Amino acid sequence: MRWKTTLFLAILLVTLGIFYYVYEIRLSPEREKSAQAKGRLWTVEQKDVEEVIVKRKADTVHVKREGADWVLLAPVKARADRSTVDDLITNLVTTRVDREIDPNPAGLADFGLDAPSVDLSVKVKGKADPLTLLLGGKNPTGAWVYGKAKDKPAVFTVSDSLLRDATRATADFRDKTILAFDKKDVTGLEIVADGVRMSVEPEAESKWKITKPVSLRADGEAISDFLDKLRFTKVKEFPADAPRSLARYGLDRPVRVTIFFGKEKDRTFQALLLGNEEPAKQGVYAMRPGDRSVLLVGDDVWKALPKTVGALRDKMVVDYDRDKVAGLEVESPKGKVTLAKEGEKWRITAPEPVAADDGEVSGLLFKLREMRAAGFFGEGPASIDRYLAKPVVKISLREQGATAAKTLLVGPSPEKRRGRPMAYAGMVGQGPVMLVDAQYVGDLSKSANDLRDRALFGFFDPRDVKRMRVKSGGQAMALERKSETEWRVTEPKAGKARENKVADLLYNFRSLRWKEVVSVKGDDAAKYGLDAPVLEVTLYKADGKELGSLRVGKKEADKVYVRTGGSPAIFALDPKQLGDLPKIPDDLQG
Repeated sequence: MRWKTTLFLAILLVTLGIFYYVYEIRLSPEREKSAQAKGRLWTVEQKDVEEVIVKRKADTVHVKREGADWVLLAPVKARADRSTVDDLITNLVTTRVDREIDPNPAGLADFGLDAPSVDLSVKVKGKADPLTLLLGGKNPTGAWVYGKAKDKPAVFTVSDSLLRDATRATADFRDKTILAFDKKDVTGLEIVADGVRMSVEPEAESKWKITKPVSLRADGEAISDFLDKLRFTKVKEFPADAPRSLARYGLDRPVRVTIFFGKEKDRTFQALLLGNEEPAKQGVYAMRPGDRSVLLVGDDVWKALPKTVGALRDKMVVDYDRDKVAGLEVESPKGKVTLAKEGEKWRITAPEPVAADDGEVSGLLFKLREMRAAGFFGEGPASIDRYLAKPVVKISLREQGATAAKTLLVGPSPEKRRGRPMAYAGMVGQGPVMLVDAQYVGDLSKSANDLRDRALFGFFDPRDVKRMRVKSGGQAMALERKSETEWRVTEPKAGKARENKVADLLYNFRSLRWKEVVSVKGDDAAKYGLDAPVLEVTLYKADGKELGSLRVGKKEADKVYVRTGGSPAIFALDPKQLGDLPKIPDDLQG
């Protein structure tokens, strides 16, 4: 009989499996769909809504789907704001009836439906007649609003969020995008201001050139910023639709901006007209050609607009590829310094071969890169001889693969801009001469000491230090690393060390930078207190070799004198770098 029991259980198991598959998998989506549709005002899919007409007491908003977008047909013909329309339709197709108030009311005045706040008609794909809804007043709690279908007597309540979406300001239903385009598709930009036509075209990645009225390099950053403002700044207001006169808005004689896409026969364009500024609203009036609506857009568009050739042209003084710079020469009142790049590091080759401070050299290169012209004098190489015959600063850049160095000259100028003194700057053999902030004369004047590596010790990993000897105030102690974080005192008395104090000392040791070489040969050690130093620290590697040592001498108001074991020179440091010197043995003994 066992086989009968087994067969019965097998049949039962198969039956349960079939039931689970049909009920939970095949029918589950339908059940969920039915559950979601239960209680809805309408059983409609959002994608099937083709048109919505919202009649309010003040006006009528009429939107219609066109492909993936929406257009506004009333109260004005314009592009519709997709998110606002989608919000309204989502609310319409998902709204549920809270409860039926009266299936056949004697009058509608009690519900505000004798003169409805909103009369909604929704045209749906595949349905001949539109779906309708009247919205009246709110119920006593204020959370619900009375509603009814036009062709049915029953009054019910729905969420007041539907009334809120349906009565939004007309401007909310209008698309506030100024111009819709992708910046990478732009093949040209034309600006017509005060009768002057200026045209620019892209040359290469992030590079632009002016083609009219003159041929010059264009300011790629300014153009990119302006295009971004056009793409992302939104319309603030719609002051007028089809006004009788455009003069009030300055749009009778506007600045015209045209953006081109594609080339030759495939070329298309979008344009924008810009008129008067409206300072009180931080905006500027604008209009799209062919569209009679006056727009008020943010004044950041107007501020970013290059209005003259001078504003449109490239203001970069020194154009170079930072990754390819292989050599640098600086001449200034501080002397002449020559540098060469060796791998990823910089080295001073003259007046004496020493390591350079990579941060200082990078800072100098950054200053050159960020330098921008505030004005222009002359265009050709001859202008360099005229204005920069006696430069104060001369910097030459040598790039890998280049046949000649790029040389910048900077000199004094009597000019001022916004009350600030200016300087002349220009590239040898090129021109033009440009006005730059006079501060660059000082910023670019660098001595060998300014650019040399000022680290007292070469870079080392504090974890490589295995032993340490410290002497101060007639006391001496030795410490030894036991693990990555644990240190032990070995002399004069074995014991635990204060690991945090030891770690602070090591990292501080590595970061020391001198501010001045007071004695190259180390003469007059007693004068600087280094004949009897107040602190001596010596670091050792695991193999017993000395990694570095420091002796600290006399301290003055703005400097403290030190000497390292690897050099006879005496250096001056900022006292803040050393901080409070450790007291032996109290500060390091655990």
